[in-house]
Amino acid sequence: MHIKPYDSCHLDAVIRLSLRAWTPVFDSIQNAMNPDVYQAFYPDHWRVSQQKAVEDVCAAEDTRVWVAIDADSIVGFVAVKLHLEDSMGEIYMVAVDPDCQGRGIGSALIAFALERMKEAGMSIAMVETGGDPGHASARHTYEKAGFELFPVARYFKKL
Repeated sequence: MHIKPYDSCHLDAVIRLSLRAWTPVFDSIQNAMNPDVYQAFYPDHWRVSQQKAVEDVCAAEDTRVWVAIDADSIVGFVAVKLHLEDSMGEIYMVAVDPDCQGRGIGSALIAFALERMKEAGMSIAMVETGGDPGHASARHTYEKAGFELFPVARYFKKL
């Protein structure tokens, strides 16, 4: 497995693996969230909004994206935003193909992203994820990489 810079020719593969990887996550979110709030967040289905989110991240000028390639197939990706004003790098988006999870690809992408942040002069790294059961493996990966939890309470109410 090796990691290289994202190219627009990678977009379809990145979208496909992301949507497959995030299916159990969004199932968990749907189970954890008020149904009316969930519907308000994803009126056209979560796949539509997440595909657009991946497309936007991959095209954004303020985001750096890399792909993990194994046996000539894209098996994961990571997107990083640098917040120069507070010297903080943010792992903005990361996904590993479900068929390849559990092989250290996520950890390798995180380590790679952290190294790029250091090279860019960042002094803090941040990643945000959900507290629901569907995000448990993501939390495990981040904690294994040395991230420490900062508890945040976020409440939603349908109006």
